[in-house]
Amino acid sequence: MMKTNPMRQSRTIQTHLILPPDTNHHQTIFGGKVLAYIDEIAAISSMKHAQGEVVTASIDSVDFLSSAKVGDVLELEAVVSSTGRSSMEVYVRVTSTNLITGEVKLTTESYVTMVAIDKNSKPVPIPGIHPETDEEKRLFETGPARRAHRKQRLEMKH
Repeated sequence: MMKTNPMRQSRTIQTHLILPPDTNHHQTIFGGKVLAYIDEIAAISSMKHAQGEVVTASIDSVDFLSSAKVGDVLELEAVVSSTGRSSMEVYVRVTSTNLITGEVKLTTESYVTMVAIDKNSKPVPIPGIHPETDEEKRLFETGPARRAHRKQRLEMKH
């Protein structure tokens, strides 16, 4: 039987204070800055799971749901939500908190595909995952549908 790791083993949390250089003329964070944070935390989460090097294969979806402003704190949480032979889907949830009012908003949700590689940049096998919490079960159970959607998207003519 194939070894699996609990999803919690890959869970990673980062916190960032939004400063003026991170923002546009509306004083809201640049989407590209959020994307960079998402890519970084997805890499960390997938390296924890694979216990090795990874590369980003694709940012499968990014939904910007609300804005975050100067002075807000962004909290990113990532977890490996599905695995293949060498690939991992990483779910990233981003919330913003206004520390003065205490208001917390879901700002971004994303799925990123990472691939485990060896020292020659060749894909290497990784363990599977198993969910423990209700949220993890939901992410895990909906993974095959997202994988099928990615495959269908890749098969489309460009």
